[in-house]
Amino acid sequence: IGLTFAVQAAPPSPWGEDDEAGASNHITPAKVLSAVSLINSGQVYELGRVYEQGMPLFGTRIYKLTIPGSPTGGPLGANQLIFHDEMVSSEIGQVGTQFDGLGHIGRLKGENPNNKKRMRYYNGFNEGEIGGAEGLIRLGVEKVKPIITRGILIDIANLKGDMNAGDLITLADVHDALTAQDLSENDIHAGDAVLFRTNWGRHWIVDNATYNSGAPGIGLEVADWLVNKDVVLVGADTWPLEVVPNPDTSLAFPVHQKLITDNGIFIHENLNLEELSSNSVYQFAYIFVRVPFKGATGSPGSPIAIR
Repeated sequence: IGLTFAVQAAPPSPWGEDDEAGASNHITPAKVLSAVSLINSGQVYELGRVYEQGMPLFGTRIYKLTIPGSPTGGPLGANQLIFHDEMVSSEIGQVGTQFDGLGHIGRLKGENPNNKKRMRYYNGFNEGEIGGAEGLIRLGVEKVKPIITRGILIDIANLKGDMNAGDLITLADVHDALTAQDLSENDIHAGDAVLFRTNWGRHWIVDNATYNSGAPGIGLEVADWLVNKDVVLVGADTWPLEVVPNPDTSLAFPVHQKLITDNGIFIHENLNLEELSSNSVYQFAYIFVRVPFKGATGSPGSPIAIR
């Protein structure tokens, strides 16, 4: 008897069947003004890490920057101008401090890995509709609107101490951390960016093998809570945001599917949150503008917090 699998698309977007911007639709003029109102000292915190040879990379991803020639060109003109250019070889949106776009993560429904109609992404788009050898046809990162919003740091490491690979951040941990910061879950609003500090970044470059071996992070319980809060973005000082290995060893990165595929919520990974923590900055204006690589699955860049 042949079995048939119903193809279940991701939930439809509240912004319409053609939407490709996801939760960045929350960034309205009113939301920007609300974020700007948090700025009272003008202090800027850089949350991105330096892109450099030797940083930890997932799997077989690479990062290499070279200067072709030194100098690359010249001399030109009577003024004898010389110049340098750089060439980068990398999965440019998925190394270092990385912003996951909506075309990065999907879900296969059924058992046939060659059936592109069963590969579903945000807003129900299938692989045949979005896939392209020279970049995504739909859901490319260029469709994401600039994010200028209210940011919330949830400092789990300040509550629990340094965390280890496989340590799960529970909803009780989130509530306790917020209470310790004189905040509550009612202080998190639709369209906010929520960042989790675990101090896993202590291994960055210092011990890449440990850094890549797994990570502390949130699970589906906290992911569901964030979805209900209707946030625009979730970030962390780890490479996967979510706990690795997952307590359910049959699952692979289910929080990515919950946030990106099912709800259009973006993920920002490998953030440097130490200066925010050391200065007890828990609310701030969070600013990130993706590099508009047409058809890219994600974006490099340097997000900032301003207080």
